[in-house]
Amino acid sequence: MSGNDNDNGDRLNQFKNKGKDASELRRRRAEVSVELRKAKKDDQIQKRRNVHSLLDDPTSPLQEMDCNTQNSQHWSVEEIVAGVNSQNLDHQMQATQAARKLLSRERQPPIDSIIAAALIPKFVSFLALSECPPIQFEAAWALTNIASGTSEQTTAVVEGGAIPAFISLMTSPHPHISEQAIWALGNIAGDGSISRDLVIKHGGLQTLLALLATPDLSVYPSGYLRNVTWTLSNLCRNKNPAPPLAAVQQLLPALVRLLHHDDREVLADTCWAISYLTDGSNERIEVVVSAGLVPRLVQLLACSDLSIVTPALRSLGNIVTGTDDQTQSVLNAGALAMFPNLLRHHKANIQKEAAWTVSNITAGKDSQIQEVINAGLVPILVEILQKGDYKTQKEAVWAVTNYTSGGTMQQVIYLVQCHVLEPLLHLLSAKDSKTLLVILDAISNIFQTANKIGETKKLCQMIEETGGLDKIEALQAHESEAVYKAALSLIDQHFSELNEEDDSVVPESRGDEYAFQMPENQSTFQF
Repeated sequence: MSGNDNDNGDRLNQFKNKGKDASELRRRRAEVSVELRKAKKDDQIQKRRNVHSLLDDPTSPLQEMDCNTQNSQHWSVEEIVAGVNSQNLDHQMQATQAARKLLSRERQPPIDSIIAAALIPKFVSFLALSECPPIQFEAAWALTNIASGTSEQTTAVVEGGAIPAFISLMTSPHPHISEQAIWALGNIAGDGSISRDLVIKHGGLQTLLALLATPDLSVYPSGYLRNVTWTLSNLCRNKNPAPPLAAVQQLLPALVRLLHHDDREVLADTCWAISYLTDGSNERIEVVVSAGLVPRLVQLLACSDLSIVTPALRSLGNIVTGTDDQTQSVLNAGALAMFPNLLRHHKANIQKEAAWTVSNITAGKDSQIQEVINAGLVPILVEILQKGDYKTQKEAVWAVTNYTSGGTMQQVIYLVQCHVLEPLLHLLSAKDSKTLLVILDAISNIFQTANKIGETKKLCQMIEETGGLDKIEALQAHESEAVYKAALSLIDQHFSELNEEDDSVVPESRGDEYAFQMPENQSTFQF
């Protein structure tokens, strides 16, 4: 993380004049990971343990057997080992079920004890016993719960040869067995890039996509389709390396289809899948944008369900870290119309992500900044600077600074007319050096516009009247050398008494009114 801080600081030191390439201004999630990382409870679950039966049918052979073997839950690990290694299939079945029950305990399941007892290879061998579906199911369930543990525990399942065995089970004629195999593969894929790519290499993705190729997805129970979608999302997950591009291109049509499903969990996990795929290079973003997903993602921003809005917004936020054209695809889909509500959302995390997204849009062309203006977002950004959550305020600061760097003279005038100065300057009391540097850069950019229209003196007056000059002067004693130098530079250039006024530059006043003041008739300015 310290590497990201250094990169950010280096970029800020070069952040002087307008006309910078948009790629310099856009901030990928890696650069704001500390501020924008979701709390674990809000993020998509990486692995899941099965503590309930997937079977609803009380007359199934498995549940009948379950009723006859209630004492199995009290078996010790030693008794389980003896039963699994017996030559009697019934004993093996009871022992495997006892192991599954131990591993399904809510608290402290003895995963390491089961691994140490060398039971994984036996359970994997039971997956192939198609003549005994109950033992296939119990073994799959037990292995699923082992794979839900730590990376080392998941690796033990992989090294036991479970991946090809589970892929074969995905096509079991018994839906509950197929679903348990899909769940297990989801846990394995969610462990990291290496395990994910092994599942893909063994053909797990193709088998999953074959299941989703059915003309009517309603043939699957909702729980089954949710598991399929969640596992598919884990095949999109993790970076360094990201999933193979060929695999991404294969699975995108399925994501397009699932994105139009009506199940809440299916939609949420599909959006998470897209958020993983868009968290990467422009080339990877382009593959997703070209699949035509953007308009539907924008529609989902209006959803009242936080579990869907969060990953849909994350996905669109990732897309606008890309090229101007990729950003434009989001704007063309009408996304900005959704942002007044998102920036004022009752959840601070949504406000923060929305502000981060806007900051990457204002890092684009001035025509894109104009779309932000036209959507009425500038007064809302000012509102956030005045009274928003601090983490959201930091993102709004970036949005404003990028705006002042790439905006036209008229756009910067409009920003000042929206009363941005006072709340922006007030945030100079923040303790975060990076935020201070970004604010000072915005002030410097606004001064460049003031110089062009001959209103430097008026801007100095406005800053002084809001108490901003005192704050800038105080920063000359800041512990950060970069902050101290930036503050000193502003004062030397614009506030020093030694810096004589250029009498040849006359402010464009209309009586007592200056361009930076809000005119009664705003149509005076052509935006």
